Amino acid sequence: MTDSNITNLGRAFTGWVQRSLQSTQAAAASQNRCAAEDKAQSPAPKECPVCSYNEWDPLEEVIVGRAENACVPPFSVEVKANTYEKYWGFYQKFGGESFPKDHVKKAIAEIEEMCNILKKEGVIVKRPDPIDWSVKYRTPDFESTGMYAAMPRDILLVVGNEIIEAPMAWRARFFEYRAYRRIIKDYFNNGAKWTTAPKPTMADELYDQDYPIRSVEDRHKLAAQGKFVTTEFEPCFDAADFIRAGRDIFVQRSQVTNYMGIEWMRRHLAPDYRVHVISFKDPNPMHIDATFNIIGPGLVLSNPDRPCHQIELFKKAGWTVIHPPVPLIPDDHPLWMSSKWLSMNVLMLDEKRVMVDANETSIQKMFENLGISTIKVNIRHANSLGGGFHCWTCDIRRRGTLQSYFD
Repeated sequence: MTDSNITNLGRAFTGWVQRSLQSTQAAAASQNRCAAEDKAQSPAPKECPVCSYNEWDPLEEVIVGRAENACVPPFSVEVKANTYEKYWGFYQKFGGESFPKDHVKKAIAEIEEMCNILKKEGVIVKRPDPIDWSVKYRTPDFESTGMYAAMPRDILLVVGNEIIEAPMAWRARFFEYRAYRRIIKDYFNNGAKWTTAPKPTMADELYDQDYPIRSVEDRHKLAAQGKFVTTEFEPCFDAADFIRAGRDIFVQRSQVTNYMGIEWMRRHLAPDYRVHVISFKDPNPMHIDATFNIIGPGLVLSNPDRPCHQIELFKKAGWTVIHPPVPLIPDDHPLWMSSKWLSMNVLMLDEKRVMVDANETSIQKMFENLGISTIKVNIRHANSLGGGFHCWTCDIRRRGTLQSYFD
């Protein structure tokens, strides 16, 4: 190679190094500029709007459900297993249609008043979107119409700063989450964790198609044997079968919550939280909060008609177990999806304030004797759709910290 060729090669190499260096510097400058722009555009960190560890810390923000467009679910096997025989004709006749419109109109007015009272008590209230639940939908495994977005407690569980969307177990509630997505996305964008549990296919295999219920006696017998309409084909649960007490969360195996669903939740929340399965003498277990409602640190309402088989766990921990009085709701008042024990399905605003039905004077007196002031609201027509104050709400933020009440 001649001296001239060596000189030319050196110049070419020097030029390549200079160009590479310039390119690297430009890329770095661009990255720094983008990072600076991202930093400038990112909002300042905010306190997470979602934070709740139990059922009694001071309530600051809540989702309240809607009765608008509520539809009677089709009379499928899982609906039959969760409803009382005297209403089966109602479901067979009106499945897929609106609940009685006058009744729904009154329920809407009651819940609006409930929201107004919560706001006056200093609580921020959010509402799900109104949706036409009469629209028929089809998946590869089933077809159905919807039901409602009345009971956020059924579909949402807040644990700390995390919102967990329950998979549900009724086909009529498969798409219920859609009514809450706008709210949940907003919480997520402001720092909350958002988890959706595995969505079941709700194929026929999830249900015992021959579940033999003809009477209350049948229900008692099947429940005592641990037999439910939902199988262990895939995980399913309603959030309302869980109730929180700090690091300890209690759940029941029910017609809508199976052991696979419970195990998913246990693994998901471990090791920070302990999930305990408890059971009751209940012929129709579905949602724990009209059977066992924790209302304060070391204080629980336990339904006298449905005694808890593990109640000694609470007594040994020093808890006070309160048996609420018999409900006063009249026999002729329609309760299409629940029992009279919605009287104990109360919402604690804090340890010393409770929202309770204006008609249930006996339980009001019980609370007053406990030193808890009552905020009275009439939601009789809203009760007919399947829930009390606890069902109709999902507490998003309570002012408190994570503690253990069983150590």
